[in-house]
Amino acid sequence: MKRRELIWILPALLLSFSACILGWSSPLPTGHESNEAGKAAPKPLYRDPIYDGAADPALVWDKLEKKWLMFYTDRRANVPGLDGVIWVHQTPINIAESSDGGATWRYRGSLKVPYGKPDYTFWAPEIVHAGQRYHMFLTVVPGTFRDWNAPREIIHLTSRNLKDWNFASSLQLASDRVIDPCVFHLPDGTWRLWYKNERDHSHIYYVDSKDLYHWSGGGPAITDRSGEGPKVFHWQGQYWMVTDVWHGLGVYHSSDAIHWVAQEENLLEQSGTIATDRSQGHHADVIVSGSRAFLFYFVHQKGADAQHNLVNPERRTVLQVTELHGQNGQLTCDRDRTTHVLLLPAQ
Repeated sequence: MKRRELIWILPALLLSFSACILGWSSPLPTGHESNEAGKAAPKPLYRDPIYDGAADPALVWDKLEKKWLMFYTDRRANVPGLDGVIWVHQTPINIAESSDGGATWRYRGSLKVPYGKPDYTFWAPEIVHAGQRYHMFLTVVPGTFRDWNAPREIIHLTSRNLKDWNFASSLQLASDRVIDPCVFHLPDGTWRLWYKNERDHSHIYYVDSKDLYHWSGGGPAITDRSGEGPKVFHWQGQYWMVTDVWHGLGVYHSSDAIHWVAQEENLLEQSGTIATDRSQGHHADVIVSGSRAFLFYFVHQKGADAQHNLVNPERRTVLQVTELHGQNGQLTCDRDRTTHVLLLPAQ
């Protein structure tokens, strides 16, 4: 066998071996990892059984249980009689799990946050693994509010098992109105945290740390437009950031994760054609698995997808997944195409 042929075959064999060990049912890809590898994801990918308001997904590989977990904001969409935006306050962080590589999910329970009071609000978790611990960065609103005029902070929690969490600190950031953390390891070994600063036109700001505990420096990172829910990842030889710009997802690329160039076209701005996925995509997570990248996002159930026999039908949101594609330095996706999902175990 020629050396060049061996280079292409080895990743496929490793992918197939991982799937067999974990009990996933997927065809063996040949050469490059196939877009048909993995199970076909349903639409919706996941619907929360408690409040029917799943949003802001954050996926993490559970190294102890050998399965993927998804932490998400659970808006209280099905609760009647909540005026204003009370329904997006006092929200828990709920958890779903997948044993088949991210194609199907089932409800697991709620995160027990060791911080705040019973009426506190929790949004948009971000989880990374480093130093034998999981680190969660979580948005906290100190109470339950009828409107958006409330302080918000980002706290740091740690855990060894993704179940039992300890409070580490409340981050001192650029203002008292900060939400939606995203944490990524820069090429020089520094940890960078991006977040939305609502006091400065809802621009994306950043702050740096060497150890995830002590944060300093920072300032504006994205100022060409307002946005929230930043997500940074490395794929196809460069860094990418997607942000929820309320007209789909804005896309930026970078050679160093510091200087960003905007992509002209947004992702998921145009409605899909398949039931439960026919409105704009919002606040996403991206998981890079081998040579593939998967975009997990949430969608409001509007128009034909709003079940009007339900309480508050248009408050309800579901989670969806699509595969990303890189072409000519741009990110694209086809939300109407069946997505075969295969998330490999994370390092």
